[in-house]
Amino acid sequence: MTVVQERPATDARTLLRADLRATLAANLLARFPDMTEDQADRGISQMLAFLAAGARSDVPLSPSPLVDDFWHAFLLHTKAYQEFCAETLGKFVHHQPGFLDKEEHGGGKALRARTVEAIAAAGYIVDLEFWPEVDIADCSQCHANCHNSPKHV
Repeated sequence: MTVVQERPATDARTLLRADLRATLAANLLARFPDMTEDQADRGISQMLAFLAAGARSDVPLSPSPLVDDFWHAFLLHTKAYQEFCAETLGKFVHHQPGFLDKEEHGGGKALRARTVEAIAAAGYIVDLEFWPEVDIADCSQCHANCHNSPKHV
């Protein structure tokens, strides 16, 4: 008899040092005065889950516009972001603005579904408040707007 145990999903905020999480949260709260501390903390978690899933994915993923705001906040700390990518993800995750070809990668709903599924498959908690069904940001985690294709124009 084989027993299969499901592991509970991990909160991705544990991927980042507490002091850097606090700095990112403070920056976001200053930029978005209507955001609560809880939303800032949860959003950081979703951004980190997106980055971790994107680093493992063989296909492009895309953040929601809200998760993209959290990613932008992290990118402003270039040295810390670079170190996080190298030490935690094992590779640099590029922020590449632009549209993914709808024929090849599906539209916004397909990208959202693929991204949310990839986060869950990577073992992280998915907080659907940060992944609204209709909106996907105009960027992806892949280099040059097409995964594994740096010469794509």
